Amino acid sequence: MTIPLIKTDRCNLTLLQPSQALLMQAFYVENWRFLKPWEPTRGDEYYSLAGWQHILKLYNQSFELGNTLNLAALNLANNEVIAVCNFSGIVHGSVQACNLGYSIGEKYQGQGFMHELLEKAIPFVMKRYELHRVNANHMPHNERSAALLKRLGFEREGFARSYLKIDGKWEDHVLNAFIDG
Repeated sequence: MTIPLIKTDRCNLTLLQPSQALLMQAFYVENWRFLKPWEPTRGDEYYSLAGWQHILKLYNQSFELGNTLNLAALNLANNEVIAVCNFSGIVHGSVQACNLGYSIGEKYQGQGFMHELLEKAIPFVMKRYELHRVNANHMPHNERSAALLKRLGFEREGFARSYLKIDGKWEDHVLNAFIDG
C-alpha cells in the first residue's frame, strides 16, 4: 500500500516509518507537559526512541490492515513534527466511519495549523476509505477544539459522561461528527 502524503501550504502530512522515530520522540518529549492534560497517562517507554520505533511499526501494520491512519504533520523541511492527527477505528459495512484524534505542538498552537491540516486530511481519509462519517470528541472545557471542530463543519451530537481516561482521570466529552453529504 502506498504511504500517503498530503501537502498543505505549510506542512507535509504522512505516515512516519520506524526509521523516523526520532521525529516523533522529539515531538512528544518537547510537548509532554503541554499535552499531558489532554491525553492518557503515558509511561516512560512512550517517550523513548525504542518505544517510538515500536509504535511506528504498529502504526504501519494498522495502516496496512486498513484499521487506522496515524499521520504526522512535518514542517516543509521534513525535520520537525508540528502536529499529529489519527484516524482510528476505521469501520466499513453499514457504518463507514472512523474516529479522529489530534494534537499540536505548543509553539504552533493558535496559528491555524490544525485547521489547515484537518481541512486536507479529512476529505482525503473519507475518500480513501470510502467513509460517510468522522467522529471527533473533546472535553467540555477545551474551547479551542470545540471552535476548531465547528469551523471544520463538525456538528455536536451529544455528551458522554466519564467517557475517556485522560491524565489519569475519567473525563466527560462532547461528541461531534462530520458527515459526508
